[in-house]
Amino acid sequence: MARRRRSPWPGLLLAVVLLVLSLGLEASNPNGTAIRGNLVKLGGNARSFRGRGRGSSRLLKIQKQINAMNKQPVKTIRSPDGDLIDCVLLRNQPAFDHPKLKHHQLQEEPMIWPNNLAKETSTEQDVVSIRVTQMWHQCGKQCPRGTVPIRRTTIDDILRAGSVRRYGRKFHKPPNPSRSNSSGAAASFQASSLMAMPEAMDSNGHEHAIAYTTGQFYGAQASLNVWRPDIDVPNEFSLSQIWLLGGSFADDLNSIEAGWQVSPELYGDSNPRLFTYWTSDSYQATGCYNLLCSGFIQTGSDIAIGASISPVSSYDGPQYDIRILVWKDPRTGNWWMRLGDRTLVGYWPAEIFSHLTDYASMVEFGGEVVNTQPDGSHTATQMGSGRFPSRGFAEASYFRNIGVVDSDNELQSHPVLQTLAEHPNCYGIVKAGSSDWGQYFYYGGPGSNPTCR
Repeated sequence: MARRRRSPWPGLLLAVVLLVLSLGLEASNPNGTAIRGNLVKLGGNARSFRGRGRGSSRLLKIQKQINAMNKQPVKTIRSPDGDLIDCVLLRNQPAFDHPKLKHHQLQEEPMIWPNNLAKETSTEQDVVSIRVTQMWHQCGKQCPRGTVPIRRTTIDDILRAGSVRRYGRKFHKPPNPSRSNSSGAAASFQASSLMAMPEAMDSNGHEHAIAYTTGQFYGAQASLNVWRPDIDVPNEFSLSQIWLLGGSFADDLNSIEAGWQVSPELYGDSNPRLFTYWTSDSYQATGCYNLLCSGFIQTGSDIAIGASISPVSSYDGPQYDIRILVWKDPRTGNWWMRLGDRTLVGYWPAEIFSHLTDYASMVEFGGEVVNTQPDGSHTATQMGSGRFPSRGFAEASYFRNIGVVDSDNELQSHPVLQTLAEHPNCYGIVKAGSSDWGQYFYYGGPGSNPTCR
């Protein structure tokens, strides 16, 4: 049977659509040339898109998403790592697209800070607590006053995610309450609360090494050193963060998250990047990383959420750590984020939550990786530094000076912590205490090794 010749018209139609889109963007967006380049490059792959059942409708959907996410900048800064940082007017940022924030009263500064915010010190040699620097700072340029720096989303970013729906989001399944904790004892679980079940019990290919505490909390703080862990396959990630949780894992989990992560799929490289995340329905339909959906309100002009952190720690060399504080302003109910001693990043408004309008019933600190079991065996994606906790300072990753904010708005420096590592032969955790580091722990590991398969 003779092969039916494919008509050239679908390809020509797609080319026309791409041209119209790119010309329109260039006319309406001062950065249209860069986006147009992405469209032209994508047009060159039109045949492969048709072959996978995709076409101009998908391109239009992607471009609509990008147009909604990338707000008109007053200035653009090109970072040495290739990122474009757009300086967007404070009131024009994505947060205010949220239907619950249409009439939100912008809070430029917190009204009430936690008590006992003492400046941290360390007697360890080669610990450098940095006022967070990012690669785009190396350009010597800043965003003007009244604007916030936002990492621009590109078509490549969304294509790596595989779909518009997946881009910038986690997809966790509810945890299995029958699983055991790291000591082998069965962990109890109540569907209506988090008092007995840490987030790490999620078994959807996510593995953790964490310390956690339960109760009623209104904030958390820790210093964590920054590394560049190796990622085995592009759709895996490695992160280190603080979680503040409320609700149940069934369908109404509220979560506030902040830390650093390496995610080639999300960012297109292997640089450690500052990130935030939130959800109000157990990662189902609400929430996202950074500013990739409406929700988090950025107020500071110094830090771009999602941008690369530099410098990073090295084996037997300087240890660069960042201090993250998240707390609830008792007067407004908004949850603020601060880096170091003085850099306010912004806040999660009370309106986007349900349970976290009151308090967090669990706080977690530690690392997480995705294990897709490439080639049928455990991933070699590293957690933290890629070394086990037993290697100690200058080799292992750490969280130090861990604290929580109590109902009296006091920062408590010695919370009662439990630890959990689902697969300690792959990624472990060891906690300790000292006069200058307070509550701390080392954590992490290499993933795949002779005892982790």
